[in-house]
Amino acid sequence: MLPIYILVLIGIVVGALTGITGASGVIIVVPALSYLGLSFYDAIGSSLLVDVITTTSVIFVYFKNGNVDYKISLLLGLGAIIGAQIRSRIAFVTPERTLEIAFIIFSVYMAYVSFRRSSNSCQQLINIKRLQLGKASFAVATILSIIIGIITGTLGASGGIMFIAVMMLLFSIDVKKMVGTATLAMFLSATSGATAYIIARRIDIFASVIIGLVSLTSGYYFAKIANKMASKYIYIFLGSVFLTTSVSELLKVISIHAV
Repeated sequence: MLPIYILVLIGIVVGALTGITGASGVIIVVPALSYLGLSFYDAIGSSLLVDVITTTSVIFVYFKNGNVDYKISLLLGLGAIIGAQIRSRIAFVTPERTLEIAFIIFSVYMAYVSFRRSSNSCQQLINIKRLQLGKASFAVATILSIIIGIITGTLGASGGIMFIAVMMLLFSIDVKKMVGTATLAMFLSATSGATAYIIARRIDIFASVIIGLVSLTSGYYFAKIANKMASKYIYIFLGSVFLTTSVSELLKVISIHAV
Protein backbone atom coordinates (compact mmCIF):
# COMPACT_ATOMS: atom_id res chain seq x y z
CA MET A 1 0.00 0.00 0.00
CA LEU A 2 1.35 3.42 -0.98
CA PRO A 3 1.94 5.99 1.82
CA ILE A 4 -1.29 7.97 2.31
CA TYR A 5 0.44 11.21 3.30
CA ILE A 6 2.36 11.26 0.01
CA LEU A 7 -0.83 10.58 -1.94
CA VAL A 8 -2.52 13.45 -0.10
CA LEU A 9 0.35 15.80 -0.96
CA ILE A 10 0.16 14.75 -4.62
CA GLY A 11 -3.58 15.40 -4.56
CA ILE A 12 -3.14 18.95 -3.24
CA VAL A 13 -0.63 19.78 -5.98
CA VAL A 14 -2.78 18.21 -8.71
CA GLY A 15 -5.83 20.15 -7.52
CA ALA A 16 -3.90 23.41 -7.65
CA LEU A 17 -2.56 22.64 -11.11
CA THR A 18 -5.94 21.72 -12.58
CA GLY A 19 -7.92 24.38 -10.73
CA ILE A 20 -5.73 27.27 -11.88
CA THR A 21 -4.50 26.17 -15.32
CA GLY A 22 -6.84 23.40 -16.48
CA ALA A 23 -3.83 21.15 -17.04
CA SER A 24 -3.88 17.40 -16.58
CA GLY A 25 -2.35 16.01 -13.41
CA VAL A 26 -0.35 13.56 -15.51
CA ILE A 27 2.87 15.59 -15.22
CA ILE A 28 2.65 15.20 -11.42
CA VAL A 29 0.90 11.87 -10.89
CA VAL A 30 2.75 9.64 -13.35
CA PRO A 31 6.31 10.52 -12.20
CA ALA A 32 5.28 10.40 -8.53
CA LEU A 33 3.49 7.04 -8.71
CA SER A 34 6.27 5.58 -10.88
CA TYR A 35 8.78 6.66 -8.22
CA LEU A 36 6.61 5.00 -5.56
CA GLY A 37 6.82 1.68 -7.40
CA LEU A 38 3.87 1.51 -9.80
CA SER A 39 4.48 0.39 -13.36
CA PHE A 40 4.39 3.11 -16.01
CA TYR A 41 1.07 1.87 -17.43
CA ASP A 42 -0.57 1.60 -14.01
CA ALA A 43 0.62 5.14 -13.21
CA ILE A 44 -0.91 6.45 -16.45
CA GLY A 45 -4.22 4.69 -15.83
CA SER A 46 -4.33 6.01 -12.26
CA SER A 47 -3.54 9.53 -13.50
CA LEU A 48 -6.45 9.42 -15.96
CA LEU A 49 -8.87 8.36 -13.23
CA VAL A 50 -7.55 11.18 -11.02
CA ASP A 51 -8.25 13.62 -13.86
CA VAL A 52 -11.84 12.38 -14.09
CA ILE A 53 -12.42 12.86 -10.37
CA THR A 54 -10.61 16.21 -10.09
CA THR A 55 -12.24 17.90 -13.06
CA THR A 56 -15.79 17.47 -11.71
CA SER A 57 -15.34 20.08 -8.97
CA VAL A 58 -13.21 22.37 -11.15
CA ILE A 59 -15.81 22.34 -13.94
CA PHE A 60 -18.52 23.17 -11.38
CA VAL A 61 -16.68 26.30 -10.22
CA TYR A 62 -15.93 27.55 -13.74
CA PHE A 63 -19.53 26.80 -14.77
CA LYS A 64 -20.87 28.87 -11.87
CA ASN A 65 -18.73 31.78 -13.02
CA GLY A 66 -19.85 31.47 -16.64
CA ASN A 67 -16.42 30.39 -17.81
CA VAL A 68 -17.21 27.28 -19.87
CA ASP A 69 -17.82 27.25 -23.64
CA TYR A 70 -19.74 24.01 -24.19
CA LYS A 71 -19.48 24.04 -27.99
CA ILE A 72 -15.69 24.25 -27.97
CA SER A 73 -15.44 21.77 -25.07
CA LEU A 74 -17.44 19.11 -26.90
CA LEU A 75 -15.56 19.75 -30.12
CA LEU A 76 -12.14 19.35 -28.47
CA GLY A 77 -13.11 16.50 -26.17
CA LEU A 78 -14.83 14.36 -28.79
CA GLY A 79 -12.05 15.06 -31.31
CA ALA A 80 -9.48 13.85 -28.78
CA ILE A 81 -11.51 10.68 -28.14
CA ILE A 82 -11.60 9.98 -31.89
CA GLY A 83 -7.86 10.59 -32.11
CA ALA A 84 -7.20 8.20 -29.22
CA GLN A 85 -9.24 5.50 -30.95
CA ILE A 86 -7.29 6.04 -34.17
CA ARG A 87 -4.02 5.79 -32.23
CA SER A 88 -5.10 2.52 -30.62
CA ARG A 89 -6.00 0.89 -33.95
CA ILE A 90 -3.30 1.91 -36.41
CA ALA A 91 0.45 2.27 -36.39
CA PHE A 92 1.23 5.98 -36.49
CA VAL A 93 3.70 6.66 -39.28
CA THR A 94 5.55 9.45 -37.45
CA PRO A 95 8.23 8.14 -35.03
CA GLU A 96 7.48 8.89 -31.38
CA ARG A 97 10.83 10.70 -31.02
CA THR A 98 9.76 13.14 -33.76
CA LEU A 99 6.44 13.72 -32.01
CA GLU A 100 8.21 14.35 -28.71
CA ILE A 101 10.62 16.88 -30.23
CA ALA A 102 7.76 18.68 -31.99
CA PHE A 103 5.86 18.73 -28.70
CA ILE A 104 8.86 20.25 -26.90
CA ILE A 105 9.22 23.01 -29.48
CA PHE A 106 5.49 23.72 -29.41
CA SER A 107 5.44 23.84 -25.58
CA VAL A 108 8.35 26.30 -25.50
CA TYR A 109 6.54 28.51 -28.03
CA MET A 110 3.31 28.42 -26.01
CA ALA A 111 5.27 29.29 -22.84
CA TYR A 112 6.65 32.32 -24.70
CA VAL A 113 3.15 33.37 -25.82
CA SER A 114 1.73 32.90 -22.31
CA PHE A 115 4.45 34.96 -20.62
CA ARG A 116 4.08 37.70 -23.25
CA ARG A 117 0.33 37.81 -22.68
CA SER A 118 0.87 38.10 -18.93
CA SER A 119 2.40 41.54 -19.48
CA ASN A 120 -0.10 44.40 -19.42
CA SER A 121 2.00 46.24 -21.98
CA CYS A 122 1.60 43.36 -24.42
CA GLN A 123 -2.16 42.75 -24.27
CA GLN A 124 -2.50 43.74 -27.92
CA LEU A 125 -0.53 40.61 -28.80
CA ILE A 126 -3.61 38.54 -28.00
CA ASN A 127 -5.15 39.46 -31.34
CA ILE A 128 -1.82 39.39 -33.19
CA LYS A 129 -0.84 35.94 -31.96
CA ARG A 130 -4.28 34.43 -32.62
CA LEU A 131 -4.66 32.90 -36.07
CA GLN A 132 -7.28 34.87 -38.04
CA LEU A 133 -9.33 31.99 -39.49
CA GLY A 134 -12.91 33.08 -38.77
CA LYS A 135 -15.43 30.21 -38.89
CA ALA A 136 -12.70 27.90 -40.14
CA SER A 137 -11.27 28.00 -36.60
CA PHE A 138 -13.75 25.30 -35.54
CA ALA A 139 -12.74 23.00 -38.39
CA VAL A 140 -9.05 23.53 -37.60
CA ALA A 141 -9.74 22.97 -33.88
CA THR A 142 -11.43 19.65 -34.71
CA ILE A 143 -8.42 18.49 -36.70
CA LEU A 144 -6.02 19.59 -33.97
CA SER A 145 -8.09 17.88 -31.25
CA ILE A 146 -7.90 14.60 -33.18
CA ILE A 147 -4.12 15.03 -33.40
CA ILE A 148 -4.09 15.75 -29.65
CA GLY A 149 -5.96 12.49 -29.10
CA ILE A 150 -3.36 10.61 -31.13
CA ILE A 151 -0.48 12.24 -29.25
CA THR A 152 -2.02 11.87 -25.79
CA GLY A 153 -2.86 8.28 -26.64
CA THR A 154 0.89 7.81 -26.97
CA LEU A 155 1.96 9.92 -23.98
CA GLY A 156 -0.87 8.85 -21.66
CA ALA A 157 -2.20 12.36 -20.92
CA SER A 158 -5.75 13.72 -21.23
CA GLY A 159 -4.80 16.85 -23.16
CA GLY A 160 -5.76 19.72 -20.83
CA ILE A 161 -2.81 22.01 -21.49
CA MET A 162 -2.86 21.20 -25.22
CA PHE A 163 -6.56 22.12 -25.44
CA ILE A 164 -5.68 25.50 -23.96
CA ALA A 165 -2.91 25.93 -26.52
CA VAL A 166 -5.41 25.32 -29.35
CA MET A 167 -7.81 27.90 -27.93
CA MET A 168 -5.02 30.44 -27.45
CA LEU A 169 -4.14 30.09 -31.11
CA LEU A 170 -7.63 29.95 -32.61
CA PHE A 171 -10.24 31.62 -30.40
CA SER A 172 -10.55 35.09 -28.94
CA ILE A 173 -11.86 34.22 -25.48
CA ASP A 174 -10.81 35.15 -21.96
CA VAL A 175 -8.12 32.96 -20.40
CA LYS A 176 -10.44 31.94 -17.54
CA LYS A 177 -12.98 30.63 -20.06
CA MET A 178 -10.12 28.80 -21.81
CA VAL A 179 -9.29 27.01 -18.56
CA GLY A 180 -12.92 26.09 -17.81
CA THR A 181 -13.51 24.93 -21.38
CA ALA A 182 -10.29 22.88 -21.45
CA THR A 183 -11.21 21.24 -18.15
CA LEU A 184 -14.56 20.02 -19.51
CA ALA A 185 -12.87 18.75 -22.69
CA MET A 186 -10.28 17.02 -20.51
CA PHE A 187 -13.05 15.35 -18.48
CA LEU A 188 -14.44 13.78 -21.67
CA SER A 189 -11.01 12.70 -22.88
CA ALA A 190 -9.90 11.37 -19.48
CA THR A 191 -13.15 9.42 -18.99
CA SER A 192 -12.59 7.62 -22.28
CA GLY A 193 -8.96 6.85 -21.43
CA ALA A 194 -9.63 5.80 -17.84
CA THR A 195 -12.38 3.41 -18.95
CA ALA A 196 -9.95 1.59 -21.22
CA TYR A 197 -7.38 1.26 -18.41
CA ILE A 198 -10.03 0.06 -15.93
CA ILE A 199 -11.13 -2.65 -18.36
CA ALA A 200 -7.49 -3.66 -18.76
CA ARG A 201 -7.07 -3.59 -14.94
CA ARG A 202 -4.12 -1.21 -15.19
CA ILE A 203 -5.21 1.23 -12.47
CA ASP A 204 -4.32 1.43 -8.78
CA ILE A 205 -7.79 2.19 -7.44
CA PHE A 206 -6.58 3.00 -3.92
CA ALA A 207 -4.03 5.58 -5.09
CA SER A 208 -6.44 7.05 -7.65
CA VAL A 209 -9.26 7.50 -5.15
CA ILE A 210 -7.08 9.04 -2.42
CA ILE A 211 -5.34 11.45 -4.80
CA GLY A 212 -8.61 12.11 -6.62
CA LEU A 213 -10.65 12.97 -3.53
CA VAL A 214 -7.94 15.29 -2.21
CA SER A 215 -7.49 16.98 -5.60
CA LEU A 216 -11.28 17.19 -5.94
CA THR A 217 -11.33 19.33 -2.80
CA SER A 218 -8.18 21.37 -3.43
CA GLY A 219 -9.15 21.82 -7.10
CA TYR A 220 -12.46 23.33 -6.03
CA TYR A 221 -10.82 25.97 -3.83
CA PHE A 222 -7.99 26.73 -6.27
CA ALA A 223 -10.55 27.09 -9.07
CA LYS A 224 -12.43 29.63 -6.94
CA ILE A 225 -9.19 31.54 -6.43
CA ALA A 226 -8.40 31.39 -10.16
CA ASN A 227 -11.78 32.84 -11.10
CA LYS A 228 -10.96 35.89 -8.97
CA MET A 229 -7.38 36.27 -10.21
CA ALA A 230 -6.25 38.80 -12.80
CA SER A 231 -5.83 37.15 -16.20
CA LYS A 232 -2.12 38.01 -16.33
CA TYR A 233 -1.38 35.78 -13.33
CA ILE A 234 -3.17 32.84 -14.93
CA TYR A 235 -1.06 33.39 -18.04
CA ILE A 236 2.03 33.26 -15.81
CA PHE A 237 0.87 29.94 -14.36
CA LEU A 238 0.15 28.62 -17.87
CA GLY A 239 3.55 29.73 -19.11
CA SER A 240 5.20 28.00 -16.17
CA VAL A 241 3.31 24.77 -16.87
CA PHE A 242 4.22 24.87 -20.57
CA LEU A 243 7.86 25.50 -19.71
CA THR A 244 7.98 22.78 -17.05
CA THR A 245 6.33 20.32 -19.42
CA SER A 246 8.83 21.06 -22.20
CA VAL A 247 11.83 20.70 -19.87
CA SER A 248 10.44 17.46 -18.44
CA GLU A 249 9.88 16.03 -21.93
CA LEU A 250 13.35 17.15 -23.05
CA LEU A 251 15.00 15.42 -20.09
CA LYS A 252 13.05 12.25 -20.88
CA VAL A 253 14.17 12.30 -24.52
CA ILE A 254 17.81 12.90 -23.48
CA SER A 255 17.74 10.08 -20.93
CA ILE A 256 16.23 7.62 -23.42
CA HIS A 257 18.80 8.60 -26.05
CA ALA A 258 21.61 8.20 -23.50
CA VAL A 259 20.48 4.65 -22.80
